[in-house]
Formats: sequence, structure tokens, C-alpha cells
Amino acid sequence: MIVIAFGPVPSRRLGRSLGINNIPPKICSYSCVYCQLGRTDQMQIRRQAFYEPHLILQAARAKVAAVRRAGETVDYLAFVPDGEPTLDIHLGREIAQLKQLDIPIAVISNASLIGRPDVRQDLAGADWVSLKFDAVDEPTWLRVNRPHRSLDLDSIHGGALKFASVFRGELVTETMLVAGVNDGEVHLRALANYLGRLQPSVAYLSIATRPPAEDWVRIPGEAVLNQAFQILSAKVPRVEYLVGYEGDAFAFTGDVEEDLLSITAVHPMRKEAVGVFLARAGAGWATVRHLVADGQLVETEYGGHTFYLRSLNPRYRAA
Repeated sequence: MIVIAFGPVPSRRLGRSLGINNIPPKICSYSCVYCQLGRTDQMQIRRQAFYEPHLILQAARAKVAAVRRAGETVDYLAFVPDGEPTLDIHLGREIAQLKQLDIPIAVISNASLIGRPDVRQDLAGADWVSLKFDAVDEPTWLRVNRPHRSLDLDSIHGGALKFASVFRGELVTETMLVAGVNDGEVHLRALANYLGRLQPSVAYLSIATRPPAEDWVRIPGEAVLNQAFQILSAKVPRVEYLVGYEGDAFAFTGDVEEDLLSITAVHPMRKEAVGVFLARAGAGWATVRHLVADGQLVETEYGGHTFYLRSLNPRYRAA
């Protein structure tokens, strides 16, 4: 059975997102070492038709109606299939038709085909687009993303810059950090310089929180993740973590521990900022000491300052 529309699912980036699955499983232009779906079964860069656009609209319309009958809401229709969405030659038509539902449209892409004018034109119809940049130097790109042999990294970089210059929606980027591969300072500074030219509204940093395609993949430690945040923040106005925690990260709910953990799951907090937060909440440093001792919060140093981060999932951490 083909499932084209699914959800909605909670997303910190997109609120309640109803997924659009416009690509059959594991047809992709990359075979990323960290992919939670395993290795790519069918590598390709040729765009083709997979489903008729009217079937996409029909499935989405029915799902939205069912969700609303249940008293729930949908904040975005998100193209987030089990492959690369821009391989769908009908993507532009599908976005245009889905506009009938009067719900913002998002596309989460690995950016591999952004060098093509037709792909940029199709994506221009969306309201929110995420482009993946795990590495900006070719050897690291080849190791992390294992791209189709015909792809050209310079074309991807140039195409993304062209797209960013004309796109009227919200453009964000996502970088998956793999310990010992693309998390070194040299790699991060090169990435930051490129993203500084691209100027996404948000640059997301993520880690493998689910079993990856290759069992040697490990996640960086908190100190490395903090360094990545600081380096990218020098070039991009807004940087956030995507480390597996969802919800309203900045809401003050009255639960000091939960609020502190929610904030530090999104970005590190300097010690001074934590002090201000605690004072506003009427709490003391005993709260922080408890969370550190319990392994839920990590203290690390960078640039002469002390930072606090929510502890990462240790399952794939390098020893």
C-alpha cells in the first residue's frame, strides 16, 4: 500500500507537519553514511514522474480533512519522502496544486540537484525550503554523503547561492555532524564561510539519534557540538540544534529543570545567561548542579566562557 500523506507529526522547525511522500523508498541521489533508512537502493539523478500530481493533491486533501475532523491542526505540508523530493519531475506542479489547501508548503532537500534551473524553479513555489550541507570540501562530501558519481559539488554550491538570491520564502540549512569526519575546526570554518554567503534564516546542526546506515558512525561530544555552534554563529545570524528533542524550546512553563533542558537542547547557554534565567525563575545553582550530576546537562568551555548544553544521546558517541 502506497502512503502519500502521513501525520501530522510534531516538528520544532515546522510545528505540526503533515508529510508528503512523493518518492518511493530509498530512491536518492545520495547514500549518506548516517541515513536512518539504511543505504540507498536506487541511486539516480535523473528526474522522473513517480505519482500523478492529482493523486498527491487527493491524498493530501483527504488527510487534511481527516485531521481537521479530529479537531487537530496542520501548520505545514512538508515534502519529506523516503528519498530525494526534487527527483520528482512533477514537484513544481504538485506544490502549485497543494496551494489550494491554503497551508504553507515545505520541502526538505539534500540540495544535490539545486544546480539545475528547473529544480530551483520548482522549489521557488514553496514557502519554506531546507537544504543540506554536511561538508563543503569534496573529499569530506564524498565520504559523508556518498553522492551519485555524476554530481558536482561546485554546481551545488553555485546553484544554492542563485536560489537564495531569488527565493521569497524561508530558506534554512541542515548539517549532520559525524564524529571524526566533518566535525573538525577546519571543516566547520569552511562550512561557516559558505553559509555566511548563503545567509539562511536558520542553520541547523544535527546528530544521528537513530541507527545509521553504517555502524561506524558516531556522534560528536557536547564540546565539539558547542564549538560548531560558536563557529557557525560568527557567520550566520541564527544557529540551532536538532538533536532529537521536539516542542516549544523557549516556553517558560514554571518547571525550571524542564525549561532549562529545553533551551539547551536548541542552543548552548553561557553561564551568565543561565544565571539570569535562574534568577527570573526564582531558582538557584543547585538546579544546575543537580542536572549536571544526573548527566542531563553538560558543562563545557569555549572561547574563555563556560557553556551548558543538554546531554546528547550516548548510543553512538565516540569513545
